[in-house]
Amino acid sequence: MTFPPLPAVPTQHTAVRVAAATAPRAGIRLAARGLVKRFGPTTALAGVDVELADGEALAVTGPSGSGKSTLLHCLAGIISADEGAVLLRGDDVSRLSERERSLLRRKHYGFVFQFGQLLAELPAQENVALPAMLLGASRKDATRQARQWLGSLGLGGMETRRPGELSGGQAQRVAVARALIARPDVVFADEPTGALDQATGAEVMKVLVEATRAAGASLVVVTHDENVAAWCGRRIEVRDGRVVGAAR
Repeated sequence: MTFPPLPAVPTQHTAVRVAAATAPRAGIRLAARGLVKRFGPTTALAGVDVELADGEALAVTGPSGSGKSTLLHCLAGIISADEGAVLLRGDDVSRLSERERSLLRRKHYGFVFQFGQLLAELPAQENVALPAMLLGASRKDATRQARQWLGSLGLGGMETRRPGELSGGQAQRVAVARALIARPDVVFADEPTGALDQATGAEVMKVLVEATRAAGASLVVVTHDENVAAWCGRRIEVRDGRVVGAAR
């Protein structure tokens, strides 16, 4: 796959100020250290350590309620852990303010959700262009780049279709393009094939894994499906808020 360059983004939006932290070993892009997260009396994470290497695709598996989605949300800065640290390229991003976490998610992370979460009123090209525009790219440049991304993912000619005019697999390809247009450090995918049949899910996973690798991003996939996990180079299993197993 060949992907277009990132639209120009104003300098003031290209960095997030984070406190320095003890750096993980070389080649580790994202790391969690001793993550603990409680929701009232329930402990969702009970001291989780995990590392994600540069360009790696990691599957996080486990039964419903095991803590795998909570782990993804903490790693992605959607919620804050009660204890522990999250390190992005050696910088501690776990204690950022909500505003700083929002900027972190826009610039450094991409997301693919189970149901895509595309904006129903916008055509595919505008759904994809939106993250680049939020980072300061012009509408013209972002839309041009979005069309190129859609073409690279097999959606040429569908740029003006709205989500309701796309199949489930096509909509998830739009979501993949949206996740990658800003050239993120990490893409987080939460049950990305959960709403698709097995054959379509396999097609989406192939696109997701190949596209993130080609874009230089690392990938975290939360799934309960062994077929989906098999697309990733490494997996960890979470149960009762702890990592209980790992495999390649």
